[in-house]
Amino acid sequence: MFGTAKPTQAAPQGAAASDLIKAGTEATFMKDVIEQSKTVPVIVDFWAPWCGPCKTLGPMLEAAVTAAKGAVKMVKIDVDKAPTLSAQLRIQSIPTVYAFWQGQPVDGFQGAVPGSEIKKFVDTLAAMGPGADGGLADALEAAEQMLAEGAAADAAETFAAVLEEEPENALAYTGLIRTYLAIDDLDKAQALADAAPGKIATSPELAAVKAQIELARQAAKAGPETELRAALARDPGNRQVMFDLATALHASGKVEEAVDVLLDLFKLDREWNDGAAKAQLFTIFGALKPQDPIALKGRRRLSSMIFA
Repeated sequence: MFGTAKPTQAAPQGAAASDLIKAGTEATFMKDVIEQSKTVPVIVDFWAPWCGPCKTLGPMLEAAVTAAKGAVKMVKIDVDKAPTLSAQLRIQSIPTVYAFWQGQPVDGFQGAVPGSEIKKFVDTLAAMGPGADGGLADALEAAEQMLAEGAAADAAETFAAVLEEEPENALAYTGLIRTYLAIDDLDKAQALADAAPGKIATSPELAAVKAQIELARQAAKAGPETELRAALARDPGNRQVMFDLATALHASGKVEEAVDVLLDLFKLDREWNDGAAKAQLFTIFGALKPQDPIALKGRRRLSSMIFA
């Protein structure tokens, strides 16, 4: 829906090959492997010219890396020329192959292995890196844009198409739920949330969308903001009015002001209604993205009150 010359064992040849497969040294290991693996998975082949199995394994690895078309890269280290590095990584026999991703070793093996195992090894590593989703990330981004622009039906179609490709994609599943929230079909949104399959059921994305559903249900019952403001002006310490005003503010999109009112309520009486202010704050924070400035600021203020 959405998706040259063979390098030699000692020194890969050609511009394309040298970009994917290169000879490394102790001096270049940090740059070629650790730093590079922060953007693309890197396979490190520890070999030596005198190693018979290396002469078989090396070309097979190179072929698999080349076939991955940039999804992984490979660095070849001659252990005779890198004794310190070999000792640090405890290379006891060759060939030894390590895979690095995000600066850390994530997989590896020793000795010669069949071509099928090499392909599986490279494919698994490639699946960890960026651009390995067959265009699903682009589709999700497009669906989110549609939803933001009010095209809920189009967004729903795109989220559903992603789920056909990847049934346990939490972003697509919860995105589909949010399309129902956008059209105020809370029952359908709730039903989908309750029926979440497998890993999605315990995902942070589902927890966030469940909080959004709860807030949407509260919004449907929220009283008029102007009347609640007036009531609070007449009785500034009225806990229930403060809570109801926060609900109304959130319903009208005034999230930060809603958080401020709830923090004021918590400061005034943290035990009111079995800690309702704190619980509501956590519901709002849970519905926001973890790095949302409102959530970060609100959590800091709440923590300072709790531990004051």
